[in-house]
Amino acid sequence: MSDLIDLFRSLVLIPSPSLKEETVAKKICDILEQNHIDVSTDSYGNVYGKISATDSSKKPLLLTAHMDVVGDKSPVILHETDEIIETDKSRTLGADDKAGIACAITLAKWIKQNPTIKHGGLELLFTRDEEQGMSGAKNVNFNQLNSEYVIVLDADRLGDFQIAGAGFTDMSLKVTNTKGGHSGIDISDKTRLNAVKVLCEMVSEIPQGVFYENETGVVTSINVGSIVGGGIKNPDSKKQGNAFMSELSGLAMTNIINTDAYATYSIRSSDKKKENELTDKIKNIVSKYQQKYANLADIVVTFAEKMPPFEESSDKTLVNVGKKAGENLNIKMNITSFHAGAETHLYANKKNKNGALFKPVLMGAGNIYNMHSANEYVEKDSMEKSFNLLQEIFKLFNA
Repeated sequence: MSDLIDLFRSLVLIPSPSLKEETVAKKICDILEQNHIDVSTDSYGNVYGKISATDSSKKPLLLTAHMDVVGDKSPVILHETDEIIETDKSRTLGADDKAGIACAITLAKWIKQNPTIKHGGLELLFTRDEEQGMSGAKNVNFNQLNSEYVIVLDADRLGDFQIAGAGFTDMSLKVTNTKGGHSGIDISDKTRLNAVKVLCEMVSEIPQGVFYENETGVVTSINVGSIVGGGIKNPDSKKQGNAFMSELSGLAMTNIINTDAYATYSIRSSDKKKENELTDKIKNIVSKYQQKYANLADIVVTFAEKMPPFEESSDKTLVNVGKKAGENLNIKMNITSFHAGAETHLYANKKNKNGALFKPVLMGAGNIYNMHSANEYVEKDSMEKSFNLLQEIFKLFNA
C-alpha cells in the first residue's frame, strides 16, 4: 500500500469532530517534524507547515485543508477493499477533509525528499472547525503567509478545479404597522391593508431561482425561505415541517385583517456585480410598493452578508497550470464554479504578508461519496490520481 493511503488511514482513525481536533493536530505536527518540515500552531490551534524555497525567482504555493470532520468522538472502524475505504457504517469516515490533508502532507514529504527540485517554497495550513463555522480559517494569521496562490484541497471529486464560489446573503422583507381591523365589518375600508396581501404582491415580482448563470454554472440565485403572517392563536407546538405548517394554518384567525407579514430569502452569488444587479432590482420593486402604500404600511427590505463571494480571479495562473497538468496525466479537469461556501471565500477576500490578494482554487483530493454520512467512502485509486495531479501542478507551477 502506498504512503498516501497509509497516511490517510492513520488520520481517519483519529476522531476529530469540530473544535475537538487536538489529537489529529498533534499527529500532523509529529509527522511534519519527523520529516524535517517546519511546523507551528497559532493560538486557535490551526497548524502551519513550511518548506523554504530553493529558487527565490519562483513564487510559493499554499496548500490547505481542514482537520475537523462531521461526526463524533466514537471509534472509527475501517472496512477496506482493493478499491475503497469506508467504515463499518456506524459513523462517518472523515475523508472530508483528511483526503486533502493526506495529499498535502505527502506532497510536502516528496519535496523534502528531493532537495534538488527548484521551487518557490511550499506552505501548508490545516484549519479547525470548517464544518460548523469556519472559525479556524477566520482566525488564521493571513499576514504571516507568503503565498499568493492557494489550493484548497476540499472538493469531493478527482479533477474538480473550482475557480469561483457563491457568497451568502440573508434578505428580510417586512410589511408592518398596517391598520388592520375586522375581516367582515371593516373589509370595504380601503385604508385597511392586509399585510399578507401586500407582501405577496411583492413576492410575486421578486425573482425566484436562478438569476444568472454562465459556462461555469449558476452564478447568482435567490430562494425564498419562509413567508410568515397573519393572526395565529395558541401557536405553542413541538411539531416540525409539514405537520407544523398544517397545524399553524389551522390555528390562523381569518376574522382579522392582518397587520404584519414577513418573508426571508437567501441570495447566493459568486459575482458581486450580479448580486448588486439583483438586489437593486428588488429595491426598485420594494420602492414601488412603498410609494403605492405610503402612509398605509411600513415596508422594509434589508440585506445582511453572511459570507463574501469567492469571485473568479482575472489571474489565470492556477487555471492554466491545472489544465496542463490534467492534459499531461490524461485526467479530465472540471473547471467550474460552485454554488456554496468554502474556505476559498475567506482567502479570496484576504491579503498575504506582502499585501497581495490571495488567488485560491478548490481542488478535489479524490472521489468521496456520501460525505457527512455513515455510508461515506473514498476510492483509493482516485486519491492516488489526485495526488499525482497535485504533484504535476506543483512541478508546472515551478517550471
